[in-house]
Amino acid sequence: MPIGKYLIIDPDICHGQLIFAGTRIPVQSVLTFLKMGYSMDQLLSEWPELRREAIEEAVELAAEALLERYRPALTP
Repeated sequence: MPIGKYLIIDPDICHGQLIFAGTRIPVQSVLTFLKMGYSMDQLLSEWPELRREAIEEAVELAAEALLERYRPALTP
């Protein structure tokens, strides 16, 4: 199941975790390394099969999910 342009969930790959399309790299792993202070260039060096655009999409979707979850209720 595609989630955006570069992210997918496939129950037959990595136990159905959200991964980068065409890889077996869990999105959670990359986001965790970013949280720990790794730079985008370091991640691309460690995982040359990733594309900058794919990591950017993962960060963008994570931010959107966070904002959606904690969006204040609008009052009429």
